[in-house]
Amino acid sequence: MPDREDDMSGTPPVEFEPLPVWAIPPVTGFPADDLDRLPGIPPRTELIDGGLVFAGPRTNFPSLTASFLLYELRRAAPSDLRVRREMTVTLGERQRPEPDVMVVRAEAVKGPGQTTYLPADVALVVEVVSTESEIRDRRRKPELYAEAGIPHFWRVENTQGVPTVYVHELDPATRHYALMGIHHDRLKVPLPFEIDIDLAEAENL
Repeated sequence: MPDREDDMSGTPPVEFEPLPVWAIPPVTGFPADDLDRLPGIPPRTELIDGGLVFAGPRTNFPSLTASFLLYELRRAAPSDLRVRREMTVTLGERQRPEPDVMVVRAEAVKGPGQTTYLPADVALVVEVVSTESEIRDRRRKPELYAEAGIPHFWRVENTQGVPTVYVHELDPATRHYALMGIHHDRLKVPLPFEIDIDLAEAENL
């Protein structure tokens, strides 16, 4: 007599393809440089706590919001700063997350082959929360950014199709972020540079 429910239903068990060898981390976790060396690694793969994190399918809100903020930040950024997307920041030996948007020092941009930045080069990181990444975006990644000394962090949440921006600033004494404001219709802040964004415009994208 079958002792498994799927056997009794007549439905064959699901067979999964074995993981490629490169996807199985060593006991100590992958080092940050491995993101540039692993063969066949999918685009937008992050390294968090030594493990590979693969990006899920993009939905409209995070994709369009990140593009909107990228454009607005580039429009406002001074000449000594650059705004980047789909680039990682190497925070430590086994930490290499990819913010949705990142503001870096212009002198840190090294050329077309560059794949990552160092935390000392980063003025602001932005994470647009999506369903598949909400725990990382709300908890683990802010912890890592703060521990690495990145001075400004924005978390962007979906409020009925319009972005709500939670603006955080680093307390250098504790290496923790303090919430400086919650912005619904308009984002107007003096740091890391003068920024004035009509968030309601994102609804029209």
